[in-house]
Amino acid sequence: MKTIRIGAGAGYSGDRIEPAIELAQQGELDYLVFECLAERTIALAQQARLLDPHGGFDPLLGERMRRVLPYVGTGADGTRRRLRIITNMGAANPLGAASEIRRIAAELGMPGIKVAALTGDDVLATLQQRPEQTLDNGATLAELGDRLISANAYVGAAGIVQALQADADVVVTGRVADPSLFLAPQLFEFGWREDDWTLLGRGTLVGHLLECAGQISGGYFADPGVKEVPDLDRLGFPLAEIDATGHAVISKVAGSGGRIDTSTCTEQLLYEVHDPAAYLTPDVTADFSQVAFQALAQDEVRVQGADGRARPEALKVSVGFLDGWIGEGQMSYAGPGAVARGRLAEAIVRKRLQLTGVACDDIRSELIGVSALHGDDLGQRAQGEPWEVRLRVAARCASKSDAVRIGNEVETLYTNGPYGGGGASKSVRQVVAVASLLLPRDAVTLQVHLEEMA
Repeated sequence: MKTIRIGAGAGYSGDRIEPAIELAQQGELDYLVFECLAERTIALAQQARLLDPHGGFDPLLGERMRRVLPYVGTGADGTRRRLRIITNMGAANPLGAASEIRRIAAELGMPGIKVAALTGDDVLATLQQRPEQTLDNGATLAELGDRLISANAYVGAAGIVQALQADADVVVTGRVADPSLFLAPQLFEFGWREDDWTLLGRGTLVGHLLECAGQISGGYFADPGVKEVPDLDRLGFPLAEIDATGHAVISKVAGSGGRIDTSTCTEQLLYEVHDPAAYLTPDVTADFSQVAFQALAQDEVRVQGADGRARPEALKVSVGFLDGWIGEGQMSYAGPGAVARGRLAEAIVRKRLQLTGVACDDIRSELIGVSALHGDDLGQRAQGEPWEVRLRVAARCASKSDAVRIGNEVETLYTNGPYGGGGASKSVRQVVAVASLLLPRDAVTLQVHLEEMA
């Protein structure tokens, strides 16, 4: 029975590059997938493109492509498998990303490489014609006005399949649903029908297991003394060997760090899944409720049992909008009485912000190491007093000028607060908030742009 091998080259925008190179070199892959978009990531990318029309794609695109493009195709060593790359690193500008990839390929002396860009997920212009549409936070698009900066639909695998059918070596997209990046090559290679819900459910399971890269091989799993993971400093990213029935074996390159077993697979299966029996994607409503894992060997796990039902009628759209400014200041206190001095400093700053009339929509203050995560009540249950704490005060303000004053007040604690404060820092950043809505499928039109290197 025919099988294909798909590797996960990244699980988020800033992920490591070495494990992807390891997969390209030693994984005997047919496809290497870089999943690099979060909801907020693409909103920030749209904001970056507003400042630079040639930007808006993943900042690590260039480095990643320079390192893995040499393995695209059959490779210099004549391996039997043809490696292709699929990635959503196009973010807010897939066409610009494709142009950059072609430029890098030319530098590397790789004539004939075909790069496809998938567009159509950007539906901002469409939503601007629907001001009455309501977001999941209760606001309407009309209420956002000119604060609305982005709107990207989560599209499925179909556009990537079209690009592969056009013989693309590299496919770069914008907002494609994470598991769809991995489902697309299965649809293409095995010729599955787009309404064979069982097979699409199985293929989506494979995508969901791989999409976070190192998480299934021990990253975000390790807990010293409870769940040990060897060699996390050289964590290997996962790959899946999949057959035409949609069943797969998850593994990693031999000798790489980390672990893949039924426990790591189970944690990743449940990651970001609200209802295992109805996992909604643009391609299928996947059913993971009967999934079973079987350990075949060390770092080798068989997965099967997924199913599926008809896909949702509408597509999710991630909407990015400007929502004020966050100002922040921090100061450290150490030694005897550090907690008491930190609490005094906290009270001083909050009173100063009131006295000087700083307008805050929301404010938070805490002592990192005492109350930052669990609040005062739970934080005080710890035995003994910390030898050091760090005060953090942050507030969201409508105006940048008010946000600036948050950090300034913390900094003045150097000479106007309790003794021993040090290591002050302050920052101001604009808030790019994210909300969601549903859009009919027929409002989204995908287009594949394919160019071949001369």
